[in-house]
Amino acid sequence: MITEEILKKIKPGAKVKVFSAVGGSASGGEGSISPFEGLVLARKHGKETGATFTVRANVAGVGVEKVFPINVPTITKIEILSSPKKVHRSKLYFVRGMAGHRVRRKIGVSV
Repeated sequence: MITEEILKKIKPGAKVKVFSAVGGSASGGEGSISPFEGLVLARKHGKETGATFTVRANVAGVGVEKVFPINVPTITKIEILSSPKKVHRSKLYFVRGMAGHRVRRKIGVSV
């Protein structure tokens, strides 16, 4: 479960590393933990049951977005690598069409 302190820091423009469990069987078999590091684009639905946050990263030169539910047991840990400096929007979808250096200049976060 994600702590209240971490939930407050997950906001658009923050750079995060999300560790989620992958693989294994429903009966509790062996699985592995996969980290996904990127920029938070959006946070939706507050603290409700269906609340999510969207993380975008460049993997092998291709933009990849993952939507993580907040209330899910497969997320083992979230590290906040940097917080937003000058973000004035609640959704950063405009980042999808920009290069990394333009994003850094626009919102002040390294991608």
